[in-house]
Amino acid sequence: MVDFKALETFLWVVTLGSFRGAAHKLNTTQPAISQRIAQLERELGVRLLQRDHRMASPTPSGRQLMLYAEKLIGLRTEMLAVVGDQSNMRGVLRLGVAETIVHTWLPRLIERVNRLYPNLSLEIEVDITPNLRARLLAQEIELAFLLGPMTASTVRSRVLCEYAIGFLASPSLGLGSGELAVEDLARFPIITFPRKTQPYEIVRSLFNKPELPPIRLHASASLGTVVHMAIEGLGIAVIPTAIVESELSDGRLQLLHTDLKIPPLRFSASWLASPDTVAIERVAELAVDIAHTGGFMPDATPEAAPDAAQLRDILPAPEPAIG
Repeated sequence: MVDFKALETFLWVVTLGSFRGAAHKLNTTQPAISQRIAQLERELGVRLLQRDHRMASPTPSGRQLMLYAEKLIGLRTEMLAVVGDQSNMRGVLRLGVAETIVHTWLPRLIERVNRLYPNLSLEIEVDITPNLRARLLAQEIELAFLLGPMTASTVRSRVLCEYAIGFLASPSLGLGSGELAVEDLARFPIITFPRKTQPYEIVRSLFNKPELPPIRLHASASLGTVVHMAIEGLGIAVIPTAIVESELSDGRLQLLHTDLKIPPLRFSASWLASPDTVAIERVAELAVDIAHTGGFMPDATPEAAPDAAQLRDILPAPEPAIG
């Protein structure tokens, strides 16, 4: 009798295009994957896969089986989600996160996951959006909170939140409270997101003009470094204002008034469509709920962002990267 494990194995081989990829995904060996596929082919009496230059692709019979296998796996997932005990959901979910999210509502998400799914572990990687996109498509992470949404046909996405970008500086620079033109800002170094990110290119285009002096653009892969440099008066930071609420309230930084406009950063949760995504979709739904109710959509009332102590209690402290 055909079992769910064999069908799931078949779908992962087709999805990833190789026996090796399916073995890595299912935490087993390549010979075990080959054995499951061979047993499935014997039971059905047809050849399901063909190999070409180490790639596996479905035969016509295999394509027919995919339609039914996806329905069966989907129904099983739906049944377990509706009927099963949520606290029994277990395993490891590899989550990639842009650093802006780390400094806003990620701690609340981790707390919620720990409470609702005590047997589910999160492996969190912080990186810039271009790297997160590549790692998601390469199956190195399973869920990404990044600037988006991603548009690949194999990717599902949900909008999470958006953040306004502000020009922030130490009061020691003496820029005052009046409106500043681009010429006023260009007199100072600009500190912002790392290279190869969309915000960096937008900021660079604002100041890379013939009538302005050569731009002094400092790109950093750490939001903490950007904020510290701005507080020390080393330049004007161009970052989301939501992450520096405490620095603004205590006067270490001031929000500059300028006629320059930068589109807000919109973040999405993205994951690959696959046979079994119940854990991924549950965590993504939690993220959407927290981002919306936490006040990070345009019409909501903001909550205070977590302070550094809260972040240290919940997350490890590697040198992070901005998204």
